Amino acid sequence: MKNSEIHSVVWKGDAVAARDVPFATISDHLADESSLIWVGIRNPDAEIFERLGGELGLEPAAIEDALNHVERPKAVRYGTYSFVTVYAAVEQPPIVDNVEQDEELALAKVSSFVFKRGMVSVWYDDRFSFDEIIDRWNEAGNLGRHGSPMLVHGMLDYIVDGYFHRTQSLDDEIEELEDEVLEQHAGTTRGLQRRIYRLRKSLVRLRRAVVPMREVVASIMRHRRETDGDPSLDPWFDDLYDHSLRAAEWADSLRDLVTTIFETNMSLQDTRLNVVMRQLAAWAAIIAVPTAITGWFGQNLPYLGFGQDWGVWASVISIGLVSVVLYWSFKKRGWL
Repeated sequence: MKNSEIHSVVWKGDAVAARDVPFATISDHLADESSLIWVGIRNPDAEIFERLGGELGLEPAAIEDALNHVERPKAVRYGTYSFVTVYAAVEQPPIVDNVEQDEELALAKVSSFVFKRGMVSVWYDDRFSFDEIIDRWNEAGNLGRHGSPMLVHGMLDYIVDGYFHRTQSLDDEIEELEDEVLEQHAGTTRGLQRRIYRLRKSLVRLRRAVVPMREVVASIMRHRRETDGDPSLDPWFDDLYDHSLRAAEWADSLRDLVTTIFETNMSLQDTRLNVVMRQLAAWAAIIAVPTAITGWFGQNLPYLGFGQDWGVWASVISIGLVSVVLYWSFKKRGWL
């Protein structure tokens, strides 16, 4: 486990008032109606979670979900806060043991405890950063008016945009793969099979993060309505839900497309195998003719031309003539 890092940003209205405040003052800022705070903890250990639970009054079940590295994406409402777990798509394989690893795609788990006037986020992947999310928060404004829902929306919107970016990359790769499948040669078959399986594995992993995201957004929208949330943010979350739905549908369509490519590749291999078998059968028939003739004339029995030079030439001419006729016949049928 790498050393833990704790960062924080405090807003007064729409302006940043402080950064990296002391850990012991987090609860004070959360209780301050005039401020909004975000706390980010990278690579938290059990000690930090114990301090965090004592400082903010977190439920043991929520802490357990944050510590569990294979938790399903979800949004759960507790007494005074909500707990949100999602997965962000990472371009390169991660370098820590706590993140899922794959040659094509990696997912970084991000968990957040959402309070009325702030949000505490924890994650374990060093390649995931909140820097761009913080920039989006600052550019969006209205933080002081809308409070923590703006923080949640900005984080989820950034993660969903990452899904679109990664899905587009997979879509481009699938288009290249389609051309290669149709133009492949015998020596490239094994490499194509590896790429297809790797691509299918990446899409399955991406779907595990993308498809539950719409349920997460829907749960957050429902919780907001139940707690009399600000209705002016409804269009923002409706748009976020639409984006998550589109990302899930895109991932599903790509999975179906990869399945089609896989089946097409197998059909093309069967077709090529049939061609090879026909060619082998054709050459076997051609070779069988001289074998039969030489075997027949090789018997120790008198035959037409036996013991004569012209008999040898007759057998040679018969072999060549019949072989040429068979070759022409098979070539005409496309077997050779």
